[in-house]
Amino acid sequence: MRWKRAATRALLVFSLLFAGSAGARAGEPLGDPDGRGPITLVTGGDLTGYLRGVLDGWNVHHPREKVTLVELPDAADEVRAQMVTELRSHSARFDVLNIDVAWTSEFAAAGWIRPVDGARFPLKRFLPPVVDTATFRGRLYAVPYVTNAGLLYYRKDVLDREGARPPRTWAELAHLAKTVAPKYGLDGYAGQFLPYEGLTANVVEAVQSAGGSVLAGEGTRVTVDSPAARRGLSFLLDGVREGWIPQRALAYKEEESRKSFQDGHLLFLRNWPYAYALAGGPTSKVAGKFGAVPLPGPDGPGASALGGSNLAVNAHSRHPETAAALISYLTSEPVQRRVLTEGALPPVWADLYADPQLVRRFPYLPTLKRAVLTARPRLKSPRYDQVSLAVQAVMHDALVHRLSTDATVARLERELRAIVSRG
Repeated sequence: MRWKRAATRALLVFSLLFAGSAGARAGEPLGDPDGRGPITLVTGGDLTGYLRGVLDGWNVHHPREKVTLVELPDAADEVRAQMVTELRSHSARFDVLNIDVAWTSEFAAAGWIRPVDGARFPLKRFLPPVVDTATFRGRLYAVPYVTNAGLLYYRKDVLDREGARPPRTWAELAHLAKTVAPKYGLDGYAGQFLPYEGLTANVVEAVQSAGGSVLAGEGTRVTVDSPAARRGLSFLLDGVREGWIPQRALAYKEEESRKSFQDGHLLFLRNWPYAYALAGGPTSKVAGKFGAVPLPGPDGPGASALGGSNLAVNAHSRHPETAAALISYLTSEPVQRRVLTEGALPPVWADLYADPQLVRRFPYLPTLKRAVLTARPRLKSPRYDQVSLAVQAVMHDALVHRLSTDATVARLERELRAIVSRG
């Protein structure tokens, strides 16, 4: 009888273990019944180190639900690759993911992140466009954490000498870049044109500023072959052909372009708000000599591609209630203030952009708010990674070889249709 009882107990243990592992495979996370307990937050590299202090504040008040921070490399492509490796294996290693706004649709469509209850978060206090980056097919799958929009930096001292104002249109920018920049030994204009995610942002901004789009319908329709989209692509292609976008800019990412402007080599630069403080720093050759305005468009102010990141809960998190509570903490007004003052990152709370103390410390805030309010999501697609890689490859090749707009659109249309059709 003893061996029968032992065998029965062993069978029971095996059955429970099998049921538990099967439940995990079926998408039913294991953990406390109330969904609360210790969690892990994964993010790209925290360059200023502010986030650990923010999380210490949470841990002091939640000793049984402490959060551990995992920092991945700075490069967005590597951050995505490591996150996707864990998510594809149904791993519960990461509970809260700090993801690029452009990944929300892809992660939601794959079932890697769970929908969230918008009523738990102060979404009405956020800048309106940022909330759209956290949705997929009408449902909220993440919560905006930080935002970003491209700005046009310009040499104020040079334009003042010429009696010129900052450009509001592409024609004004091109004229000044072609005529004024050479007089002062400067390159005309640069953005981020190396084939990586920054090039996608620059291309989408140009197309959107002209009133066009690359994709529509949550990424189900290719719309790049339109007069508006062609006009946007021509802005970049013509700039290289005519020389006011220098060849060296085709190898620029954010930092290379910032350093070129900061070292006094550029008249105009498209970059994110983080560059403002650095260009005004003690080692900058243009400190006190530059300004920033919204990006120009064909007939007036353009439309930036929204940057930033959203916070999402892993579909296989063992403690989803604590994960949601942490997101609520990180998107509260006091923490959002610290995101700006300690992290040097643009917050999602609208009221902070009009705070007199903050505006004195960060004078670009009103300009950035205008840029965010007119910005649009980069691209929304369940196959975002493939779409972005196609945009990068086609556009960089077109810029390097100075291809025509017609040839560029034809190739881009063909490659994007192939990606969409696989969906």
